[in-house]
Amino acid sequence: MTPTIDPARAADLFSRFRSLRVLVAGDLMLDRYVFGEVSRISPEAPVPVVRVVREEERLGGAANVARNLLALGAEPMLCGVIGDDADGEALLDLLGAAGMSTGLVVRAPGRPTTRKVRILANQQQVVRVDHEREDPLDAETEERIGDLLSEAVLSADGLVLSDYAKGVVSERSVRRAIDASGIKRPVFVDPKVKHFSFYRGASLVTPNLAEASLAAGERIIDDASLLRAGRRLLEMLPGTTVLVTRGAEGMSLFEPDGTVTHIGTVARRVFDVTGAGDTVIAAFAAASLAGGSGVEAAIVANRAAGEVVQESGAAAVSLSALERAFRGE
Repeated sequence: MTPTIDPARAADLFSRFRSLRVLVAGDLMLDRYVFGEVSRISPEAPVPVVRVVREEERLGGAANVARNLLALGAEPMLCGVIGDDADGEALLDLLGAAGMSTGLVVRAPGRPTTRKVRILANQQQVVRVDHEREDPLDAETEERIGDLLSEAVLSADGLVLSDYAKGVVSERSVRRAIDASGIKRPVFVDPKVKHFSFYRGASLVTPNLAEASLAAGERIIDDASLLRAGRRLLEMLPGTTVLVTRGAEGMSLFEPDGTVTHIGTVARRVFDVTGAGDTVIAAFAAASLAGGSGVEAAIVANRAAGEVVQESGAAAVSLSALERAFRGE
């Protein structure tokens, strides 16, 4: 049976969110959405012709994690890299409009700001166009990020690493951040498979099903293979809790003591999973830092994800919406 949280306990956890200060570090992205309609196929090639109705820009990647924490009432401190370009300016403008500080955002001349353009027509994503670089940051920028993280984490209650493998999260920067966090400041990681070895010492990693399968070297096809993969990940990252997000199947929490908890999905409908992982890591971190157990934090994260997948594009669940969800409204 799926575990639950008593509404009074949930309210108690939520009441502490506003006192939290969370450092978020990782790959910053500008998400651009082009909404349109399709009524014909192009005569030039067998592709749909999208008539643009409107366009919208939103915070993506680590910036969306920070946006989710802000919506939950916490104070995010955002650290990452942008290019010296118009997309970087647009991202800074969005952060400013949201009321978030940009003092820990570093410009990397010659490196483009990561931008993802999603073209949607008739409520369906037609194509996504990515503008990005995945090579490591230059030595000077990496050193600057490491210095900022090591200093900023000392004034935070915890650290969230949002790793999209766009260059910001390196073995050296992660090690410096985790070491500076010490035992009193938990580190929560939304991981990438090729960086799994970087995360030793983290409190939590949140791979999705495909990432867990690749990282563990176990093709997950049923409950038995899921358990084998989860236990293998625990062996790879001693002392780290592993939360495997499973889409329509919910989540599975693997704790260092060997306890495994399966949490069923609560989404009433799934419209768009874009950015759901950002919501999961933000909500789990907030609930955990507020004093929740691993299972309680996973339940909160699961409920938060169930809210945002009902929206189009990357979204953030507000604290009031989460409170209503736990009251069954």
